[in-house]
Amino acid sequence: MEIILAIAIGVLTTCGVWLLLRPRTYQVIIGLSLLGYGVNLFIFSMGRLAVDREPVLVAGVATDMLHNSDPLPQALVLTAIVIGFAMTALFLVVMLAQRGFSGSDHVDGREDGQ
Repeated sequence: MEIILAIAIGVLTTCGVWLLLRPRTYQVIIGLSLLGYGVNLFIFSMGRLAVDREPVLVAGVATDMLHNSDPLPQALVLTAIVIGFAMTALFLVVMLAQRGFSGSDHVDGREDGQ
């Protein structure tokens, strides 16, 4: 299971970085989103992959880390997902405004032949 998660993190991060280096703004936005998803998976995996462990305290179960999973990475990833959606929406609005002002969707505002 860990190797599949590591491969997924690597693929998302690689595709995100590759798209960040593209000249069009829409590709840059998608690259930022993919990079964010890769980082979220990485943070989530730092909380240890565990099966049959309670995420919160339950009566009758010892209150140590052997019986419970760490809730902090889960909370961090949930917060990062919400912030990522808001930032993507903001970037899309800024991209549309920039395209309206400059008439181009290139990152530097110029076409390739100029």
